[in-house]
Amino acid sequence: MAQDAQAYARPCGAVKGSRNSQTTGSMHSVPAIRIRQANGQTINARGDYVLYWMIANRRVNWNFALDRAVDHARELKKPLVILEALRVGYPWASDRLHRFVLQGMADNQQALARRPVLYYPYVEPKQGAGHGLLERLADDACLVVTDEFPCFFLPRMVNAAAGRLKVRCEVVDSCGLLPLRAAENDFPTAYAFRRFLQRVLPEHLPHVPRADPFAGVKLPAPHQLAASMTRNWPKASADLLAAKEAALRQLPIDHAVGPASQDGGGVAAERLTSHFLRKLLADYPERRNEPAAHATSGLSPYLHFGHVSSHEVFHRLAEQEAWLAESLPGLATGKRPGWWGMSDAAEAFLDQLITWRELGYNFCTFREDYDRYDSLPDWAKKTLAKHRRDRRRTIYSDMEFETARTHDRLWNAAQRQLVVEGQMHNYVRMLWGKKILEWSETPEEALATMVKLNNKYALDGRDPNSYSGIFWILGRFDRAWGPERPIFGTVRYMSSDNTARKFDVKPYLEKYAPERDTEESDGTARTTHVHRLSKRK
Repeated sequence: MAQDAQAYARPCGAVKGSRNSQTTGSMHSVPAIRIRQANGQTINARGDYVLYWMIANRRVNWNFALDRAVDHARELKKPLVILEALRVGYPWASDRLHRFVLQGMADNQQALARRPVLYYPYVEPKQGAGHGLLERLADDACLVVTDEFPCFFLPRMVNAAAGRLKVRCEVVDSCGLLPLRAAENDFPTAYAFRRFLQRVLPEHLPHVPRADPFAGVKLPAPHQLAASMTRNWPKASADLLAAKEAALRQLPIDHAVGPASQDGGGVAAERLTSHFLRKLLADYPERRNEPAAHATSGLSPYLHFGHVSSHEVFHRLAEQEAWLAESLPGLATGKRPGWWGMSDAAEAFLDQLITWRELGYNFCTFREDYDRYDSLPDWAKKTLAKHRRDRRRTIYSDMEFETARTHDRLWNAAQRQLVVEGQMHNYVRMLWGKKILEWSETPEEALATMVKLNNKYALDGRDPNSYSGIFWILGRFDRAWGPERPIFGTVRYMSSDNTARKFDVKPYLEKYAPERDTEESDGTARTTHVHRLSKRK
């Protein structure tokens, strides 16, 4: 995945009217560093429309990929078709994830109803049913524009699909404020990445996606697809886009992982952003680590599914802070306080939204092994190997982890919040992972358990930021800590007792781990673990 950044800085060529000529980019607003060609094909200027294949930036504003597609359609004087598809065969597909995405599709359909574009929402009724849809649409297209996303199955899907297309496929990066290819390598720590950001990010801040890609743009009337195409691949029904239970039940996905309580989509994301900035931001530094405080933004799932852009969140925060780019101190120290010249609360939030989030995107961009144990830093692998044979006082099975049947009430509360709500408080998530490491046979088993539970239940799972959090448990982006401990070695240690001393966890426990329920599960769990431990050497 790590490729020469120069390859992403080449401007497009010029459309002169010939069938396969190239465009100049004279009307194009997306920075060249955010665009890459995924195949060796050229633009077919005689095609019927420009096709935007929406797969990660599932929104109709603040989206460089949509900007790019609109620019092409305007320059080529062609209609714009937007295909937003949802597969059923992806790993961990469930009612929970489908509902969240479908609600976003419904919002997009409503937002585009009065726009000069054909919006084509497609949901696979069974695995493989969508095969051939993209190629069929691309056959009549001038070119295909799609989204950059450096994680999960999406990079493989895009590369495979692009290789089958007969027209150019452009992949556009709208992942964060820093273009993915502005760096030439991954970074070992947040400090190192922050220092790089402080030096490089200012030159990219003026380049933002359009809040309304269609404002002031005249495009031809929306294209009408052939009846045979819509018959073979019918648009998602109203019931599906409404994510009705009966419609979801017809799909071959995991129905045991039910919908989360929060809604997906751009409308919910906008409401949550406004509430956080107006009501919660001021107390963010002091209260964000309190499990029962509800003081975090809650935007992670919406950022993951592309229902909101970090550009928009940053823009709205900057407006609220009355901030101008001239306020940047211009010092690349790597330190967090004072970087932006905003309030302490804003700076603390931006460190999460930009530094930590985009650090994960950077790592996944340059490391194909981002989800494998061997990607850990050498010091972490060495210390964990040294303590591999340390005696574990307690070992839990996969089922006991998943059903929150441990002796630790706080851990059980965290796992139950994850299973029921599809989210987990950020600070408790760190403790959750540390205890899985402590209660697993090996660190590799601990990693597998964390990935499975997070990706299956968390709305923001399967994301670069999620992998950052999981691997941080094992030492990624961290440093060695003393004293050296059993099992952990010099990997940072956390305990439930220390967490309970730091924060008032009582309301959190009462909500997610009632005493009676915990006592009943503890007895069963302990019996199992004594038996298992007797077999250890």
